[in-house]
Amino acid sequence: MNVPFRVNNCSIERTLDIVGEKWTFLVLREAFSGVRRFADMQAITGAPRQVLSARLARLVDEGLLRKEPYREPGQRQRDEYRLTEKGRDLYPLLVALMHWGDKHLTGDEGPPVILTHRDCGAPIELRFRCVDGHEVGGPREVTPVPGEGADVRSA
Repeated sequence: MNVPFRVNNCSIERTLDIVGEKWTFLVLREAFSGVRRFADMQAITGAPRQVLSARLARLVDEGLLRKEPYREPGQRQRDEYRLTEKGRDLYPLLVALMHWGDKHLTGDEGPPVILTHRDCGAPIELRFRCVDGHEVGGPREVTPVPGEGADVRSA
C-alpha cells in the first residue's frame, strides 16, 4: 500500500508502546478470563514475579487495570487487578490475535479454545464494518486518510 502521507503520531505505535509485549498480552488474556489475583496470574502465565509485577504496574499506570484491595481471613491486605473500560476495549484485539493464531499456527488438532456467545452458545467471530454497515473484507477495501489528530509529514 503506497500511502501519500505518514503520521508522526501513529496510534499503532503508541498502542504497542503500552501492550506490545508477550507478558502484557498474557496478563490481559487472564484478566479477560476473570483472573484477578497476582498469585493466580503468575501460576497460569508462568511469568517471573518481577516481570509480572512490572507489567501489572504499567497496566495500572496506563489505566487499563485498576487495583482493588482485598483481605483473606488472617492474611495481610492485597490487591486484585480489574479491567477498566479502557482495558476492556482491548478485547477485540486479543480475540483477533487468537483467531489469527488459530488459523495460522494450530495443526490438525484445531484451536485450543473456542470463544462462544454466552446466550446462544454459537462461536464468536470478528467482522469489520464501515459506519454505514457495509462488510469490509480486508485491507484492499480500506483507504487511509488523515484524521483530525494527524501530525502529517510528507512520505
